Amino acid sequence: MPFSIDFLDDGRVLEWEATVDGAVATERDDYTPRFYVAARDPDDDLDLTTLQSVYDQHPDVVATELVARRPGFRRDEEAVLAVDVTHIDRVTPLARQARQLSAYPVGDLACFNVDFSREFRYCLETGADPTPASELSTLRLSVPVTETSNDVYGELAVAGDTVTGSPTDLLTAVQGALDAHDPDVLVCSTSEIVPTLHEMATDAGVDDFSLSRWPDVDYQQLASRSTYSSYGRVGHSPARYNVPGRAIIDESNTFFYGETNLKGVLDLVSRSNKPVQELAWASIGNVLTAIQICEAHDRGVLVPWNSWRHEFYKPMGTLHDAGRGGFIFAPEVGLHENVHELDFSSLYPNIICTRNVSPDVIRCDCHSDRDDVPGLGYSICDDRGYLVDVLQPIIDAGDEIKAAIRREKDRDDPDEDRLAELEGRSGALKWILVACFGYQGFSNAKFGHIECHEAINAFAREILLTAKQRLESEGWRVVHGIVDSIWVTPAPEVDDDDRADLEQIAATVTDEVGIRLEYEESYEWVAFVPQRQSQTGALTKYFGNVDGRDELKLRGIEDRQRSTPEFVEATQRACIEWFAETRDSHAVVDVVESAISRLHTGTVDPTPLIERNRVSKPLDRYSQYTQNVAALERASDQNLSIHPGQSIEYVVVDDDKTSRDRVALAHEDPDSYDAAYYERRSFEQRRVYSPRSAGIAKAFIGNSATPVQRNSQRLVIRTRRGRTPDRSRLARLS
Repeated sequence: MPFSIDFLDDGRVLEWEATVDGAVATERDDYTPRFYVAARDPDDDLDLTTLQSVYDQHPDVVATELVARRPGFRRDEEAVLAVDVTHIDRVTPLARQARQLSAYPVGDLACFNVDFSREFRYCLETGADPTPASELSTLRLSVPVTETSNDVYGELAVAGDTVTGSPTDLLTAVQGALDAHDPDVLVCSTSEIVPTLHEMATDAGVDDFSLSRWPDVDYQQLASRSTYSSYGRVGHSPARYNVPGRAIIDESNTFFYGETNLKGVLDLVSRSNKPVQELAWASIGNVLTAIQICEAHDRGVLVPWNSWRHEFYKPMGTLHDAGRGGFIFAPEVGLHENVHELDFSSLYPNIICTRNVSPDVIRCDCHSDRDDVPGLGYSICDDRGYLVDVLQPIIDAGDEIKAAIRREKDRDDPDEDRLAELEGRSGALKWILVACFGYQGFSNAKFGHIECHEAINAFAREILLTAKQRLESEGWRVVHGIVDSIWVTPAPEVDDDDRADLEQIAATVTDEVGIRLEYEESYEWVAFVPQRQSQTGALTKYFGNVDGRDELKLRGIEDRQRSTPEFVEATQRACIEWFAETRDSHAVVDVVESAISRLHTGTVDPTPLIERNRVSKPLDRYSQYTQNVAALERASDQNLSIHPGQSIEYVVVDDDKTSRDRVALAHEDPDSYDAAYYERRSFEQRRVYSPRSAGIAKAFIGNSATPVQRNSQRLVIRTRRGRTPDRSRLARLS
């Protein structure tokens, strides 16, 4: 079970297995990666022998053969050309040549199993399981932001201990930690630590320094840094490096390690066949695709290099109906008492599994006369779709892990390490399930299909409407609903004796739709807030007091946005806590006025006013002199490289200026700030009408001119009824 796989320039492969006595390397010199070429159209009867003869003469090709494979889930086995290559780096160039052969009409040939990541390809083709057999040891290396652009570090944290001094001092500390811990995983604050340390060793004449476990290779560069755009958002991908014998986790370029932990990463390693290093930098879609590729491989289906799935023909009316999303009940703005929330468990993944929604069976030819998808008339084949086999084990595992978490928490003395492991695994699986629906409509998905995306939405709309109708018929009034969640309060015209129990209704709906409807939460009160420039309720923004647990739950408000300064976050929390305790808008206004007063008297520490904003383009591409531009100019003056897609942190010190003195970078420890700017930034005025009969604090969603209403994501605050809310955190920020 190799946890890491290295590819040497001479074609040899190193498998590294973790054992209780350290990592053990196994050399292989017989590995030949393989890709396939076939006719793009199943009706084309192409003679592949001409292509085969060309490849047989190529020096980078080991062997070729005609084999029977399925070039797609909807195609039967047919003859395809398998090409074995000398080195993994030659797969893509050789596949590209197949498209350039004049002997075949343009577009008639298609290549398969081409663009796999290196270690994943190796595991898929050799059957190697990258799940570590023993516990992996880790070592963390980090540098402060002020050092990241330097060719020579003057400060470095090694296993949490800060080391300063000459290059020799730093290199000695790193080498000592490597010898003491012999880590399997290097967790780096930035991947640039790897080449920088080796260049420092070369310049300082330290010949025996190496992060590698293999004597002949110190490190390899796998990819250069790049900037990309996804759904209108600019991102930055740092350069990637490989150190033989150790997996690298770059904290600036990892999703799953950042959102979960190493246990969460390892859980997905076992499901996707992507070793630790590749999984750490992979996106959700990349990991989901890997799991799907494993299922396709087991079924003898090849993976297309480029997606060329066409959308099935449909009438204009169907096209219109199919374009709708999930069902939404606009929230009633204001405060509602005695509110109950019910959620469908993993609604979209369960729709896929219970309704057999999969690209290989949607709108099948064998059942074209059936109307299986409500409102769209799509048929779904009776054969089990491959996507069901991909997701059902993940759903089952997620339910088991959640049950284990509940059991552990119910113990008198919960094992915190065990809880961290379970929660990491649960979080990793959650992200896969969250992405599985949207990925079906992604144009570059290897196996996605837009009709699957449309069918899932159609089923979801019908399911939520079914729940709504059942709840209303049993004496409840819906105050909000969105996709898979629904909030209800007792209908005033129905007597309590005639109103059905929500647990019983949930069980009835569960039996009716085949997906578990869970009673999620009971609220003493919930406030649904308006949109920023409208009286309409914001769909995903609310806050409320959980009944019986003295717990506040907040969703959608700005508190959890990365760009929100800590002082603003603390003020918002204090406002909501005071309203929860007193139910008095004047108490909330007092908190706001106190915060504004402290801003203007200069008693707020600038550190909690730090803003964190993403850079969308290079400095010379900005046409307006924004705060980001001022911050980027200051960073440039200090030789700090901030690339598009990365974030920059600063405090606004004088927003009226049009120079780099408008801001101060976070690491410059600013001692002043622009109070007027932070008042505008933090306490925007809203004049939106909302019902006042329930006594909602005007400072949040009323029609008052009080200058407050913040917006966020997810967070839970705990308070105690009958006790004064703690303002100490807000005070500490002053």
